[in-house]
Amino acid sequence: MTSSVPRLVVAAPSSGSGKTTVATGLMAALAARGLAVSPHKVGPDYIDPGYHALATGRVGRNLDAYLCGPELVAPLFLHGARGCDIAVVEGVMGLYDGAAGQGELASTAQVAKLLRAPVVLVVDASSQSRSVAALVHGFVSWDPEVRIGGVILNKVASDRHEALLREALESVGVPVLGALRRAAPVETPSRHLGLVPVAERRAGAVAAVAAMAAQVMDGCDLEGLVALARGAGALSGAAWDAAAAAASATQDDPARSAGEPAPVVAVAGGAAFTFSYAEHGELLAAAGADVVTFDPLRDGQLPPGTSGLVVGGGFPEVYAAELSANEGLRKEVAALAESGAPVAAECAGLLYLCRELDGQPMCGVLDATARMTGRLTLGYRDAVAVGDSVLARAGTRMRGHEFHRTVVEPGAGAAPAWGVLAPEKRVEGFVERGVHASYLHTHWASSPGVARRFVERCRTS
Repeated sequence: MTSSVPRLVVAAPSSGSGKTTVATGLMAALAARGLAVSPHKVGPDYIDPGYHALATGRVGRNLDAYLCGPELVAPLFLHGARGCDIAVVEGVMGLYDGAAGQGELASTAQVAKLLRAPVVLVVDASSQSRSVAALVHGFVSWDPEVRIGGVILNKVASDRHEALLREALESVGVPVLGALRRAAPVETPSRHLGLVPVAERRAGAVAAVAAMAAQVMDGCDLEGLVALARGAGALSGAAWDAAAAAASATQDDPARSAGEPAPVVAVAGGAAFTFSYAEHGELLAAAGADVVTFDPLRDGQLPPGTSGLVVGGGFPEVYAAELSANEGLRKEVAALAESGAPVAAECAGLLYLCRELDGQPMCGVLDATARMTGRLTLGYRDAVAVGDSVLARAGTRMRGHEFHRTVVEPGAGAAPAWGVLAPEKRVEGFVERGVHASYLHTHWASSPGVARRFVERCRTS
């Protein structure tokens, strides 16, 4: 099976060059033309896909060759791009930057090659003119397998500046597909972990995406960008499918009996818990769960009939007082965990299950406290399950990602969730009764047995 969905990758020489503005604005501009646009983000970032979803009206999806393996990049892309007219993939960091010490692994360049997609290089042209040619030439020649099909110049000062830049780039042989003037930055406020998520500033986010679209429509050659995307190579192989992945996953539990009701799995959402991969919910549903989203900031109770709970990442530290004030829900979460029901918590979810966060009472499921610090913990992790849990058997290998400025004390329980193998060896997280709580964000598409095991435990707990 082959697919030739038009696609391109928006990359940059380094972070801060403007690729989020260009990628999000391009998605919105193409959607405004009536195209069905499939939005994607390289790497583990949860926040940019929220803006992509706002720009396109479709779920923003991640493509992470470290968390999921290079072999799943194209199938997951094809899954997200089903029925679309064009796909735009926003890169991460600089074009050739990937997992530390792992060569090209998880870099934008690797994903572009796996997708056979042309790259548009967004260059911050401020404070340079002819030197831009040397910069672009270096990126073009570094890896001949990466096809840089065009350049978009950002922060151009004037018509004269643009003319100098274009003249210099003629010698490189890469077309200039856009030039964005220096302007007041689009209103996209940031804080300790990056942009403020869409869910926390809906009206402001809508205005920001509209401003990005206007910049791209005014300064870019949309026809040229679409033509470049149409020149992407054909992809062979099938799209990833949650039902097939869940069905093929190995696990110890009996299959669901015909007519057996679907267990209700409550998934935390709302402004405090915005970090999730769309494939997690799809896998839970494919494994037979009735997936119901609730908001711990607003809902006083868990969804009726809840037999399992998933609390992913987000910003509970920003909403600690409000989460603490919802005492009824905190008590329900504690009672559910005490009953032995499956509870899976990642990062923000871990903090929510602690006894307290920055002095504010939380659910008290774990005998641990959490607090904000000034230190950023960031990076990919290789991990192994220390013991059996509702997510995995002992010895199961998974890859994860940490991204937080908090610390939990103690960092691990008597039965840790994971043994981190790299970059340093340590244990972390908690396995208690049916609870699995950890700082590690994982992508279940890489190990669909996690979702199936969790749902089966919901049926039998």
